[in-house]
Amino acid sequence: MNERISEYRVMWVLVFFDLPTDTKKERKAAAEFRKQLIKDGFIMFQFSIYMRHCPSVENANVHIRRVKSVLPPLGQVGILSITDKQFGAMELFSEKKERQPPIDYLQLELF
Repeated sequence: MNERISEYRVMWVLVFFDLPTDTKKERKAAAEFRKQLIKDGFIMFQFSIYMRHCPSVENANVHIRRVKSVLPPLGQVGILSITDKQFGAMELFSEKKERQPPIDYLQLELF
């Protein structure tokens, strides 16, 4: 298997957050944080969990730095990087029925 597309090299970055939304200013900051995640290619996995597929650890680190640069002033944010192999081992359930992860990415190589 080509090391460049190894399921141990391809990464997923997950961003978990719990942000206050009591005031208009807090709601605006939370909305802006979500918009910045989406702008950087993250998709919603659950309401306060966003994820992004990255072709390498180096690429994942770029996106982690971007998330850190737009952290809101209040609340809690967690960032977790896992390999594609680990992500594939996740068990997901919806209404007690097992389901597949939301996105199947195809790694493309340009020569």
